Amino acid sequence: MADQQQALNGVDAPKVTRWFEENVPEAVGPLEFALIAGGHSNLTFGVTDAKGEKWVLRRPPLGHVLATAHDMSREHTIISALGPTPVPVAPAVALCTDPEVNGAPFYVMRFVDGHVLRDSATATAVLDTDGRRRAGESIADVLADIHAVDVDAVGLGELGRKEGYIARQLKRWYSQFQASNELTHRPVPSVHEVHERLAAQIPDQGPATIVHGDYRLDNCMVDETGEVIAVLDWEICTLGDPLADVGLLAVYWSDPGDEHALLAAPTTADGFLTRAQLLARYAERSGRDLSAIDFYVAFGYWKLACIVEGVYSRYAEGAMGKPAAGFEAFERQVVTLAERALEAAGRLR
Repeated sequence: MADQQQALNGVDAPKVTRWFEENVPEAVGPLEFALIAGGHSNLTFGVTDAKGEKWVLRRPPLGHVLATAHDMSREHTIISALGPTPVPVAPAVALCTDPEVNGAPFYVMRFVDGHVLRDSATATAVLDTDGRRRAGESIADVLADIHAVDVDAVGLGELGRKEGYIARQLKRWYSQFQASNELTHRPVPSVHEVHERLAAQIPDQGPATIVHGDYRLDNCMVDETGEVIAVLDWEICTLGDPLADVGLLAVYWSDPGDEHALLAAPTTADGFLTRAQLLARYAERSGRDLSAIDFYVAFGYWKLACIVEGVYSRYAEGAMGKPAAGFEAFERQVVTLAERALEAAGRLR
């Protein structure tokens, strides 16, 4: 019964242990598995062997049937390709594409011992003022390193289409917003207005680079000095316009006293770079022109509004089971994000 329950929770312990014995020879059984992060995205498990050695296992969410949306081979390919580059990633160890082993493909990477700063309380507990400043510098530097990778040289040239990234993103997220909005039955006019403005003013993209797609402080791991030692969650990485990453990072990077800070933003703690300093650091390190950054900030807010509308609609329609307490906050957050997007779009020339 315990083995059956473990399989239901995402890891078939006996089968995965046998796979480790064959594919990770340094692992010594028995193995222990513990969920690190779960939900409706990919599941992440910590794996510890009898010697205390640690790995991390990533697999799709339970019950997911569209493998292309949670492609383990793709993620494994990305971090394997980035391993020899200056971009810090957890070292890839092995990939399992046989669903008979664990019900779905999965991959294993080395465990990286560091800190994820999800809120200001954690940031101040883990890092001193100098460390928080260094974290801001490092996250800008690492993003510049990501965008400097020669995708063809590392074997990622076919990761995605290199042209028309923003136009495709606008189409994709607007379609998803409209589908979700049909379920919530409420007007959010700012989303439509921002879409029209952005679609009419798409900047020239320039050469495509790796685009992480969800680059922010709590998708990175830092050490005791604030240095970024691993970039996490490459689930939606593709090729495209690098400034989309910069704009979204600016959206998440809240300044102290920012009344519209997203969630429990860790960067509101004393010592972090301001948003303006963060952007200046990236511009200096990358050599990129950020004169059109308001477009990408507007796009970042707008994209998040579309995503959160989808979350809200699933709760409102009961697709997530019994609604969690306070799910109505998603409704307000969509409006707030759309209004911030409209403010940024209003600064476009």
